[in-house]
Amino acid sequence: MNDFPVAPTSRIDGSRENQALVLIAEDEPEIADILIAYLKRSGFQTAHALDGRRALEMHQALKPDLMLLDVLMPNLDGWMVLAEIRHRGNTPVIMLTAQDQDMDKLMGLRIGADDYIVKPFNPAEVVARTQAVLRRSIDYGHNTRRSVLRVDKFEIDIENHDVTVCIGAEKLPLALTVTEFKLLAQLAKAPKRVFSRAELLATCSPESDSLERTVDSHISKLRRKIEDLGLQGVPASIRGVGYRFGSIQ
Repeated sequence: MNDFPVAPTSRIDGSRENQALVLIAEDEPEIADILIAYLKRSGFQTAHALDGRRALEMHQALKPDLMLLDVLMPNLDGWMVLAEIRHRGNTPVIMLTAQDQDMDKLMGLRIGADDYIVKPFNPAEVVARTQAVLRRSIDYGHNTRRSVLRVDKFEIDIENHDVTVCIGAEKLPLALTVTEFKLLAQLAKAPKRVFSRAELLATCSPESDSLERTVDSHISKLRRKIEDLGLQGVPASIRGVGYRFGSIQ
């Protein structure tokens, strides 16, 4: 069904087709209104959902460029929404939460969040983080020259943010988060080189204050997805040093 009626619990602002669309899933209208104002001022379109279930409906219908997702929401919490978003594909997601705990951050990263902002926050920082994550998503905008990396059984389309894995005569899609894609592409550009965690963090999340161990979390999730396709050892861990792309056995 292509038509999506905007219900009273949702709001869409902006009109230019060349604006990126940010879906805000936040059950506190005052916070949502502030974010909408700042995002519009920076040239974004916005859509607002007041609960988790509505957020999933709007994500399916509107296909936003990025999602700002509150953790504590009615009907479905942010973790459940994030898990479903990741099941569907690789929409960039920034988590918004009042919980400033390492375990909560690591949970978000394991499920597939691309960034994590703790309340209370400066709305200007949220806009800056949004712009940074969209830049890292590679296919934001239309000025990137098409480039496809082919390493072993992998084809990595930099412009379209697509990864396919050749298994026999089949080409199987590999759905990754923005950060997972960035890590895989960085490793694939120099498949024999070993990258330190600090290098990968600086390349794939330069604006973040994340710790180097969060790279391990992203790499682990990336490796599991590749293993689900029947391939082992990609990316490869180099004890005491970091990671390299790895070789297919």
